[in-house]
Amino acid sequence: MRRWIKIMLAVLLVLFVFVIGLVIWYLSKAIPIGTGYTAKYLCSSTFLSLRNPNIVFAEDVKPVNPLARFITWELDMQEKTVVASAFGISAKAVYRDGCGCTLINGVSEEDLYTQSFFRLEKPHTTPHDVTIPWPAGDKASINPASIGLAFAPIERALDYAFSEPSPDQPRRTRAVLVVYDGQLIAERYAADFSWQTPILGWSMTKSVTNALVGVLVQKGLLNIYDPAAVPEWQNPGDPRRDITLDQLLRMSSGLTFQEIYQPLFDATNMLYGAADFAAFAAAKPLIHPRDSVWSYSSGTANIIARIVRQRAETLYENYYDFLRHDFFEKIGMTTAVIEPDPSGTFVGSSYCFATPRDWARFGLLYLQDGFWNGERILPEGWVRYSATPTAKASMGEYGALFWLNAGAPDNPAFRKWPDAPQDMLVAQGYQEQRLMIIPSKKLLVVRFGATSDRDAWDSNEFLKLLLPAFP
Repeated sequence: MRRWIKIMLAVLLVLFVFVIGLVIWYLSKAIPIGTGYTAKYLCSSTFLSLRNPNIVFAEDVKPVNPLARFITWELDMQEKTVVASAFGISAKAVYRDGCGCTLINGVSEEDLYTQSFFRLEKPHTTPHDVTIPWPAGDKASINPASIGLAFAPIERALDYAFSEPSPDQPRRTRAVLVVYDGQLIAERYAADFSWQTPILGWSMTKSVTNALVGVLVQKGLLNIYDPAAVPEWQNPGDPRRDITLDQLLRMSSGLTFQEIYQPLFDATNMLYGAADFAAFAAAKPLIHPRDSVWSYSSGTANIIARIVRQRAETLYENYYDFLRHDFFEKIGMTTAVIEPDPSGTFVGSSYCFATPRDWARFGLLYLQDGFWNGERILPEGWVRYSATPTAKASMGEYGALFWLNAGAPDNPAFRKWPDAPQDMLVAQGYQEQRLMIIPSKKLLVVRFGATSDRDAWDSNEFLKLLLPAFP
């Protein structure tokens, strides 16, 4: 009997040690993600958005970071750095004027400060004149009644956006803008936010990456139907070498990528553990034949970002000048910044900041079929291409780095937003960031928030309230 007790105790001890080891191993993977997220988000929010870091940590970080209760952080206003720590594991993010914040990973802090890709020439534009109407200037929104629109539906939609019906599921809407027929007709902001606050679009950045590809296509520097120029795929016999840029834009490349924002998965390992996000994603194997499966992937967007960088470097010694001079300044997005990964490639999946009015300018470019002030910025047919559903997206819900509302091929009524028009394009990001472009209504709507629970925000309900105001 004693022998069996000893055996059982030994087995239990082994199991205990195994479980403890497993927990320690998991925490060793999870903590760098939790501290990395905290350091990077606080850095960007403080030095780009100019927000109070204590409020940012309480309202933006804690609700989505399970380790937040164990994390301490230190912010150096002079050096413009943030260090976040938990259980002896630290992460550090640094701010650099011209390109925002970068989490230190795989390169030294000293190496980051020697990078020169973002050494911008003096910007060609000055801040917008507040006496000139938007989009040429930054005068406040006009009264919708002055152009014959009913204000009541717009006000109901704004009230819905900023209401908090459930304390346990806060919406935390920060900004809503409504643009009709090229005019800013309504805007509302939460406390501590204004039309001058740069806000992170998260995956809205993918749609900006679409535009940057379009600019290069317009210049004759890219052909989306050619095999993508990805160095990791060029060995003879590598099946990935035939993947086209079009297939990357449509996320139908067949590459594996886990778009799950938890420890041990690709998305978080890339954003908070890799030095070169494009290389991380490009190393993934092909698991489906090209164009046979649609699979949303932030990794794919960062492969595209590196292709953009490589082409832009043929135009500018410091390729961030391309982003600024050849795109953002062209359409008046004077506040826009896309932050880079540690290798220096802009994070085309996730890290674009701009004021709400500048995000609206981005949407207006697509409403105007790629024209701005009479100049064609995007190629002829580019907006139509971007709004064409990817064949394997079962609800017609995705085009080329834009979400769509086209409906299922055999059932057009089966749509992502059933009460919105079918021609709607949407740039959307984490925590319910939205830029909704509706050409048939000459309408675009911008919504930003820190909505941690997806059930707290319903874009379809918001549009259902808003759309009756527009013919």
